[in-house]
Amino acid sequence: MDSFPVVIVSGLSGSGKSTALNVFEDLGFFCVDGIPAKLVPSLASMFAKERTEGYTGLAVGMDLRQDNLMEHWSQVLQELEHQGMCPQVVYIESSNQILMRRYASTRRPHPLESKRLSLESALTRERELLEPVRALADFVIDTSHFSVHDLRRTLQEKWTSLIHARKGLKVHLISFGFKYGVPSEADIVQDLRFLPNPYFDERLRPFSGKDDEVREFVYQHDTGQEFLARLIDFFLFSLPLYEAEGRYRLTIALGCTGGRHRSVATTEAVHAALKQEGYPVSIEHRHMDLG
Repeated sequence: MDSFPVVIVSGLSGSGKSTALNVFEDLGFFCVDGIPAKLVPSLASMFAKERTEGYTGLAVGMDLRQDNLMEHWSQVLQELEHQGMCPQVVYIESSNQILMRRYASTRRPHPLESKRLSLESALTRERELLEPVRALADFVIDTSHFSVHDLRRTLQEKWTSLIHARKGLKVHLISFGFKYGVPSEADIVQDLRFLPNPYFDERLRPFSGKDDEVREFVYQHDTGQEFLARLIDFFLFSLPLYEAEGRYRLTIALGCTGGRHRSVATTEAVHAALKQEGYPVSIEHRHMDLG
């Protein structure tokens, strides 16, 4: 990236923002959390001008603990862009059920929780207030079924894909299993359960869609090969249209029954095709290891 990298990490309380900041710190970023939103452009400007040695970029944690965040949110982004920066917004979220379980284990109060507002109501209210932040995010990461290591790996992969790609529409591909649920953040969902299933071949069952044997089995017939070609053509046709409408990001989920064979093989193929076309594309195999 030509300009000084600035990453804003936001999202729901308890979803993993602190862990995300730790990841960026390990990537060489100077990380700060909790400063007033209106000071972020000044801090970013100072770092950009000084080109502070030893730091890859600046990562800032922003959430509802900061007073008047939503009042200053748009202004912060505009000032950063006016300075010639292209801030990347990472939004971390999780389901209310998971967040309530996490708060029960830590016994810490939610920032919006009060005598008049229960924990569940506080979570719902926070989600509503932060929707404008989520809508403009470059990456939305749902940590409902993530371990700390899953979040770390996902962030590292997404950031690596971002810094080596062109600016423009950012595409995130997710392979998943319908038996575990459709990713809530998906903009497009493609069902692949009509393709030949390697699960029923005992020899292939232990492998995944990353293995040549599985890929060859899934696309052994002309109809499968034609489907894959048409699917890639569809994305190459439609992505510029999404970009022309001003979309910052697009999340595409491709699913089979268990999320290990057909969905992984297809997602890998689509990822390779979009990457070859120069799209900033990241990939996540959400359920590949759950079987």
